[in-house]
Amino acid sequence: MVKVGEHITLDFLGTKQAYSPKFFGKIIYKIAKAAKVEILNVSQHKFKPQGFTLVALLAESHMSFHTFPEKNIISFDFFTCANISPSVALNILKKEIKHERVVVRKFDRSTVSLYDDIYSTPGQKKYYVVNNVLEDFVSKVGQHIEILELEEFGKSLFIDSELQVSEKDEHIYSGQFVGSAMNLNSNNSNAAIIGGGDGGVARECLSRRFNFVDWFELDMEVVTVCTKHLSKIGRKVKESNTVKCIWGDAFKSIKSIEDSKYDKIFVDLNDDQHCIDLAAKNMNNLKRILKPGGVITAQVGSQDKKPKQVDSWFKVLSKNFGNAKIDGVFIPSFDCKWNFASAILNS
Repeated sequence: MVKVGEHITLDFLGTKQAYSPKFFGKIIYKIAKAAKVEILNVSQHKFKPQGFTLVALLAESHMSFHTFPEKNIISFDFFTCANISPSVALNILKKEIKHERVVVRKFDRSTVSLYDDIYSTPGQKKYYVVNNVLEDFVSKVGQHIEILELEEFGKSLFIDSELQVSEKDEHIYSGQFVGSAMNLNSNNSNAAIIGGGDGGVARECLSRRFNFVDWFELDMEVVTVCTKHLSKIGRKVKESNTVKCIWGDAFKSIKSIEDSKYDKIFVDLNDDQHCIDLAAKNMNNLKRILKPGGVITAQVGSQDKKPKQVDSWFKVLSKNFGNAKIDGVFIPSFDCKWNFASAILNS
């Protein structure tokens, strides 16, 4: 991390007293003296019918006041690269400005950024701390692909702003995915993977000594970028002759697959309704290429975060197989328990 400086914003609420421009001019020098920063220039403007702005240009950056009398708010902003924290302004202003409450925000200005967790709510915000952005582009099939280096979880793949896999705990996801299927039937001759561009599920199949794996993947650029930046996940897959990649629309590709070819089918697609509908529409073909007694397993999202989608996946498998089962495992980078639905094709 490269730190540029420190920033503080203060919003004083319930400020019913009107303060003169002279007051703000005087107090800005008082703060500068306490913070040991040099004021180079001060510019101010009084608005009609109300409101006032003052900006102080510092050798070390800037300070500013903005008043909103109609809202009873006075806002203060202080960014500095000096050795003393701009927080020294807080104690001075709390004594000088009569207020009911003050909202304080402090943060470092640096090369580290924050990335929104898409499952944040208006009342509970969550972020990933990002040390570096390694890739950021839209693939030819229209997916927004990002490889971010996260402070806690290492290099991670995001697709359409949602975390897909992180190098720190990917083994938990892929291990449970394949393990859920193996717990229902331990046969391990042939497997099909639909999706799973990072290669983790394919690697887990190799570790369980499947004879061969057909890997159906739509977006070659996801695989390419994961091979480049997340090579620890899929390195064994790249080196193996057991795994065959079949590019393009998986549901079109499986139409040419012979009947009863696979012991296991792993559906590692997005858990949104579009993919659920696609799977439901093509379920007869999926059943056709599955051996009697074979297992289909899908990642179905999180019952904690997306209960409706998990339920939709479960209903699709239950309707077609009559024996669907849900497993789950806590994945730290997802900050929740993630679920996998499996079903057996009865003879």
